[in-house]
Amino acid sequence: MNCPKCNHIEKSKDGIVRGLQRYKCKACHFRYTVSRKSDVKPIQTKRLALQLYLEGLGFRAIGRILQISYGTVYQWVKGWGSQVSLPTSQQAVEIVEIDELHTYIGSKKSTVGYGLLLIDLANGSSLICVEIDQLAQD
Repeated sequence: MNCPKCNHIEKSKDGIVRGLQRYKCKACHFRYTVSRKSDVKPIQTKRLALQLYLEGLGFRAIGRILQISYGTVYQWVKGWGSQVSLPTSQQAVEIVEIDELHTYIGSKKSTVGYGLLLIDLANGSSLICVEIDQLAQD
């Protein structure tokens, strides 16, 4: 931060006031304190990091994009995660969709067989659906 009085760039440290570093301008000898610490990131940066994380980027990728440590990003996400409570539902689940994983696995050329296990937690029963390729049996 430049001197607020003369805008000179050269300064020297001049103690600590209320936990903040105090500086002395080498040109006009004006003493001043910065308004925020240099290691404190703005809330916009933290929100952008959370948004990028929720979009699927990893901690290291977010750190490279925002030019901050990936450990800092990890601590932010970990802190937000401890503050959020997970939604709870008292309704029973009737249909479970597995995002077309069954179709994807079935379309693979090297697959001999594939299966899908569905568990109904309310009734305590399970249903398994298994398909076997006819070429594998021959």
